[in-house]
Amino acid sequence: MISRPAKRRTVLAAALATAAGAAAPAAARTDRGTAAERGHARPHRPRKDDLIEYHDWSSLPDWESGTHEGTRAEGGRRPGVVLAEPAGTVEYKDPHTSKKATWEYARWTSPRHELTVPAGELVASWNADTPAGTWARIEIRGSYTGGGDTPWYTLGIWTAGDGDDVPRRTSVPGQGDGKSSISTDTFVIDDLAAGPRLASYELRVTLHRAEGSDAAPTVWRLGAMASDLPDRFEVPATEPGPGAGKELKVPRYSQNIHEGQYPEYDGGGEAWCSPTSSQMIIEHWGRKPTPEDLAWVNPDYADPQVCHAARFTFDYDYEGCGNWPFNAAYAATYEDMQAVVTRCASLADAERLIAAGIPLITSQSFIESELDGAGYGTAGHLMTVIGFTEDGDVIANDPASPDNPSVRHVYPRRQWENIWLRTKRKDADGKVLSGTGGVCYLYFPLDPTPQQRTVLESLGIR
Repeated sequence: MISRPAKRRTVLAAALATAAGAAAPAAARTDRGTAAERGHARPHRPRKDDLIEYHDWSSLPDWESGTHEGTRAEGGRRPGVVLAEPAGTVEYKDPHTSKKATWEYARWTSPRHELTVPAGELVASWNADTPAGTWARIEIRGSYTGGGDTPWYTLGIWTAGDGDDVPRRTSVPGQGDGKSSISTDTFVIDDLAAGPRLASYELRVTLHRAEGSDAAPTVWRLGAMASDLPDRFEVPATEPGPGAGKELKVPRYSQNIHEGQYPEYDGGGEAWCSPTSSQMIIEHWGRKPTPEDLAWVNPDYADPQVCHAARFTFDYDYEGCGNWPFNAAYAATYEDMQAVVTRCASLADAERLIAAGIPLITSQSFIESELDGAGYGTAGHLMTVIGFTEDGDVIANDPASPDNPSVRHVYPRRQWENIWLRTKRKDADGKVLSGTGGVCYLYFPLDPTPQQRTVLESLGIR
């Protein structure tokens, strides 16, 4: 069984980097302290071997920087940038409903961020509050190592809602300039062997609301993971680390029991690995939809919260629930939750996260013979890492299971780290395809423990 439909790029081809050796974690940042509104300066500490870099804007000084067009930086426990006064109006025709409407908008543009190592691809993620009748457009403009800029590319039209008061949540196809392009949710350099690299970038968020409304959509976190990983079919083996022997208590949900449910949201089953994994981790942190939230779900369906997660992560252009930033943004709609999409450089990163009490959602692709105990092969699949055995094998809640009790699996360490971290692989016919390169979602509370903050900062997440 293939647990993830092949229509989604399993991961965009990882960079054919000229550098050799294993990727290293993104540089740490200084502690932001307990008062988030103070937003102490946290300079990047560059390392020569950084091939993965996550950078964000999330503190009050961050939001006070950049360019404001009708937005305002707000402090408090959770600093953000908010629509204060409209900068103007814009007409938007929803490509999925053909509905045309005029919206008030305001815009914030980040300062330009110079990458430590030029990148072959980038994935942005955001945490936002979009009240009824509001939505956001997230964009990127980059500069090339050989000179010149990309166009402003749209990385997502996003809203927490799904009613007639907002456009449909969607990625935007057909964007490119001959050097780079957008593939669903990821910026990619088109020809990594011959083309330039991404040298720097700006992110821009445009907040929209209905004309005459006083709604105040807010963005709390806006960031991106940029990477330039080596072209490799195999990664170095690691020895068990500090997470060995620790298992986190995470609910178990099967995607397969939803087979055929809600075809308008891609029909459950193998298509719902990402929202099912997201829901498991959201509930690990003690959050879940209210009964009122779930009133729309058929009462005959088990685990209605999984159906809810599928609906509210659904990308109407991709026609599926596997949009990485949309899953992170959904998780961050729950009270005091934060979420990012990034890459880990090694299984040691995952072990340190588990040791600190943070489970992670990982993306991997493999043929059946490459992962003992899975019983399937996949062109791309999300599962949750919840712990490690004493011997260092991976304990995963794998939603590609026949029922909830069977979701917990133990996978061989060496096999698992290779299928997750490699950037190239071969399918059953020997065809060379891309690997996932350590992509993961990290969901965590607004006030992490000191240990959790330390490990997050070691991955560049502040």
